[in-house]
Amino acid sequence: MNQRKKEFHINESVLTTILFWCGLVIVSSNYITIPLMPILSQNFHAPISQVAWSGTIFSLFYAFGCLFTGPLSERFGKKTVMVIGLFLLAIATEILPLGTSLLWLMIWRGLEGLAAASFAPVVVAYIIDKFQPQKRGTIIGIVSSSFLVAAIIGQIMSSYLSQHFQWQTVFFVFGILYILTAILMLLFVPNTPVTQKTSNLKSMFSDFFQLFFSKNLFKIYMIAIVLLMIFVAFYSVLGEYLTEKFALTNSEIFNVRAIGIIGMLLAPFSGQLANRFKIDRLLKFALGSALIGSIMVAVSPNYYLLVTMSVIFVGGIALTVPTLISLVGQLGGEKHSLAVSLYTFILFIGAGLGPLLAVQLSKIENYTISLLILAFLLAIAWLISLTIHTSKAH
Repeated sequence: MNQRKKEFHINESVLTTILFWCGLVIVSSNYITIPLMPILSQNFHAPISQVAWSGTIFSLFYAFGCLFTGPLSERFGKKTVMVIGLFLLAIATEILPLGTSLLWLMIWRGLEGLAAASFAPVVVAYIIDKFQPQKRGTIIGIVSSSFLVAAIIGQIMSSYLSQHFQWQTVFFVFGILYILTAILMLLFVPNTPVTQKTSNLKSMFSDFFQLFFSKNLFKIYMIAIVLLMIFVAFYSVLGEYLTEKFALTNSEIFNVRAIGIIGMLLAPFSGQLANRFKIDRLLKFALGSALIGSIMVAVSPNYYLLVTMSVIFVGGIALTVPTLISLVGQLGGEKHSLAVSLYTFILFIGAGLGPLLAVQLSKIENYTISLLILAFLLAIAWLISLTIHTSKAH
């Protein structure tokens, strides 16, 4: 009996590791064009502001795709949707660098976004179905942390490959990674039961409408839309701020971003913390920490204090993301798949707006004010969290 329990525990650990890896490589695709923008601008003879849409289009199509992949997974099976999505992402990523125009790039970035949307909303519903209730929060925390780590790893890999090879190599390498990841998932990720044999588009959007305007869910969705928008814009503005104030090189700026991964280590503990404290209190604490970190980064006169506070900011965001997902899953009840799909849609609408917000903030030409504007937006999210109350601790 003990042997069987131990074996099951090992299987769960391996499954969690595979799901973390999938989240890391898939969501990295959202960020790989950020370091490529100067190269793409030169290659296609287009301004940076135009090339920046390559990231925004990915996020917007990703967000749109999230509305459908959750319901599709209920009808055809969660593993099936995730595997097919990965193979389609691999194909789109391999075809993208074969074109010679910016329009071609934009079209295939959009198709990449649609294919990548097969993972995030589906995997959360998969975890809710596959793991025992007391373990879900921790597993969601571990897997959702990969979405944030991807923002840094994706840029680092893209930057390295584009510096040593042609920019097209970035997409060829990621395409191969997606094929290998799809095979990994096909072979080692177990199926879950198909819960719904039929689907009704009108009924689905009616459910979305009801969920969106549900009291506490509406507040969570309002927090979600600013969360990744602030996170993406923060690192764009911070990079320019560090260059101007401390004369850091690109590699030194990437080191600052890499240090931010330390803050992301908090995400896997969100489930345990939610079990110990009420989950709505954890949300307030996480957003409050991110808010304090963002304000201190903006006003810090010292480089080392700034870097430390950036880790606090990232830690707060990293703790907020899985906490919000767990809250959405809890409040969504029987419709948790739809509730999470809608949450992911809104989250990545915010991610798509992040680069556009960063471009607008860069026009202010005072990076302290730009960072304080981001802190102000985060303060609004924190104030909204103060009004969220749940009856259950987890």
